[in-house]
Amino acid sequence: MSGGRSSRGALVLLAATQLLLILDTAIVNVALPSVGDDLGAGSAGLSWVANAYLITFGGLLLLGGRAADLLGHRTLHLAGLGLLAAASAAGALAPHPDVLVAARAVQGAGAALAASAAFALLLVLFPDGPARHRALGAFAAMGGLGGVLGTVLGGVLTDLLGWRSTFWLNVGVAVLLGVLAPRVLPPAAARPRVPAPGGFDLAGALTATAGLGFVAYALVGAGDSGWLSGRTLGTGGAGLALLAAFAVIEARTAVPLVPPAVLTRPALRLANTLGALGQMAMFPMFFLVSLYLQSVLGYGPLGGGLGLLPLSVVVVAVAPQTGRLIFRIGLTRTMVLGFVLLCAGTLWLALALDPDGTFATTVLAPSLLLGVALPLVMVTTNVAATAEAGPEETGIASGLVNTSQQFGAVLGLAVLVAIAAGRTEAAAAQTPGFRAALLVGAAFAASAALLAARLRLPAPAPAPRPRDRVSDPR
Repeated sequence: MSGGRSSRGALVLLAATQLLLILDTAIVNVALPSVGDDLGAGSAGLSWVANAYLITFGGLLLLGGRAADLLGHRTLHLAGLGLLAAASAAGALAPHPDVLVAARAVQGAGAALAASAAFALLLVLFPDGPARHRALGAFAAMGGLGGVLGTVLGGVLTDLLGWRSTFWLNVGVAVLLGVLAPRVLPPAAARPRVPAPGGFDLAGALTATAGLGFVAYALVGAGDSGWLSGRTLGTGGAGLALLAAFAVIEARTAVPLVPPAVLTRPALRLANTLGALGQMAMFPMFFLVSLYLQSVLGYGPLGGGLGLLPLSVVVVAVAPQTGRLIFRIGLTRTMVLGFVLLCAGTLWLALALDPDGTFATTVLAPSLLLGVALPLVMVTTNVAATAEAGPEETGIASGLVNTSQQFGAVLGLAVLVAIAAGRTEAAAAQTPGFRAALLVGAAFAASAALLAARLRLPAPAPAPRPRDRVSDPR
């Protein structure tokens, strides 16, 4: 098999992994009402069927990225897929809501390992430049497609075969990808890194994972218990304390989970901040639009999912072209353009919402503009966040950017849903709440556009001249 064909095969498999992970989030959300009817779960219990996944997913991404560097990217990719498949099977067979919540938590752990390893593999297989930009474009396309495909499949499968079929779908896809991975991914992707003397930073891993997990728990629970409730403040404070302990440990240990030199890079810090801001605006928008279509315009779950289909078609079409745009006008300008379009599309959508409107008059046009913005934002922030990563840092770079994006999505959803709920007094008056939430999302995007203009990646080190090599003592 030629190198080009091998790379294409690896990219298809890694993009399919990304599709599965996004699909899993969306498909289960659609099935939740049927889960409640079958298992007798109330709204609080159902919320934790979704939240358990988000908490472990966000909490383990950083650890997964470092583990990928030390244990081997392909090895961890397979382990994550295996854990995801096993947990999905347990969820499909769950006789009680508590069992389902536990299965979803393990699903999130498997997803974190698979996501970190898949992104790190992409960085290893595609060096920085046009090839990586195209690969990241494929990832962005799969993210947009996965959200809508999950919503549509969730509605179809739940209606025809019941909610348990959505979990069995995860099992089948994860097993298929696990079987194909050793055949498609190159052997070099399975080689573990040799850890430095001192071994693995267990204390850092435990404090980082627990800290991120507590913070995620506080964020996803804030909508139910309130931002100033004892539970939110207690769990959030515990998470921040653990993260502070993590920072102290990293400064003193010989083999840190996150090398301090990585965090001192200004471009990396800014890129991760921008990745979080982008998700704070984008992720809640999908949720709010689907809710508007169903609760205000009267669409069913399937119709609500199909309403996002035009946006996803544009994402899939634009994402592969993002690399060419970066080559023509530069990374910073492309990123700024993406955030400006994200702000404009979100603002347009907010102002267009009307309780007496239709899909064509309120959602369609701004969603097409958002479909152009999303891949520009996703690809450029990922490129910037990983551009300086060395071969031994691909896992931790993927863990950092995935963690930033995941927590941006969780925080954005918690904040914007709280704003929407605070402005809604009755079911018939939900539109003002949705509009207020989307206006805040547009403000997030505008802030990101201003920050993105400051992004400057360091120039690559010049190659040594031939005469310099003569004096090389080696």
